[in-house]
Amino acid sequence: MRDDTGPEQASAGMAYLDGRYMPVAQAAIPVTDYGYRRSDVTYDVVGVWDGNFFRLYDHIRRFRASMNALRLRPKETDDEIADILNRLVATTGLRNAYVAMDCLRGRPEPGLPRHPANCRNYLSCYAVPWMSLANEEQIEKGLHLIIPEHLRRIPPESVEPTVKNFHWGDLTAALFQAHDRGADTAALLDSQGNVTEGPGCNVFSVSNGVVSTPDRGGLDGITRLSVIELCAELGIPCEVRPVSAEELRDADEAFTSTTAGGIMPVSRVDERIMGNGRPGPVSRRLYEAFWRKRSEGWHATPVRYEAALEHA
Repeated sequence: MRDDTGPEQASAGMAYLDGRYMPVAQAAIPVTDYGYRRSDVTYDVVGVWDGNFFRLYDHIRRFRASMNALRLRPKETDDEIADILNRLVATTGLRNAYVAMDCLRGRPEPGLPRHPANCRNYLSCYAVPWMSLANEEQIEKGLHLIIPEHLRRIPPESVEPTVKNFHWGDLTAALFQAHDRGADTAALLDSQGNVTEGPGCNVFSVSNGVVSTPDRGGLDGITRLSVIELCAELGIPCEVRPVSAEELRDADEAFTSTTAGGIMPVSRVDERIMGNGRPGPVSRRLYEAFWRKRSEGWHATPVRYEAALEHA
């Protein structure tokens, strides 16, 4: 589909909404959409760095699994989604981009009962300049992470956390608690007092050289998977199991992982400063290996920038 977007508009971000391409500033959904009214939507985010998608098809596979779990059936195939995301980035010309894909429930067709089964589902995707959860200074000194008091993660029995969703009430409250305490981010607990995840990130502890990450209550992150792979490659023991609040607070090191930032070391949990107040050696080793391998083309899918010319 042809569009008349100028280069300045495109560089600020491009969107694909229900079959149409447009500058991201023009993309909008109806206020009656169940995606807005009821948070009846799933999403995924893939990063582009130095002109390459990172684990593009892993993200699309997870996106499709989330859509299937929520009974969302957009018209686009997985290959078409990959082409859409590529065209968005190519049109912007961005070498580093934050690329989102959402599937919204839609709204009931006219004349049909107000039931989600009577909605036409559709995609909303966009590519904008890269954004990170942590800046360079935070990465260098390590994040200050808190474990919020009297706040628990929504249980899997209520909202399945391996299906990416917009049910962020608890995560948003955690971010405000972190802000009030002068911290950067948070790790929420489940009802048994075990760590689940943080706002937009998975959590890892490191004790006696062993990396551990929660086995329940959080998203199966793609960057989390990359960390587990890196540990195996580097010979670092890694365990996927319950991690208690006490273990995280008493750990030698800690770090988080996310598409929007990669591996982000932690140097303080609540009021306890870890090590010398800087990222520990295991966290630093994983961080450096992650970005080195990214620069070498690890799990990379090059953006086909010529696609922008094909549709001009």
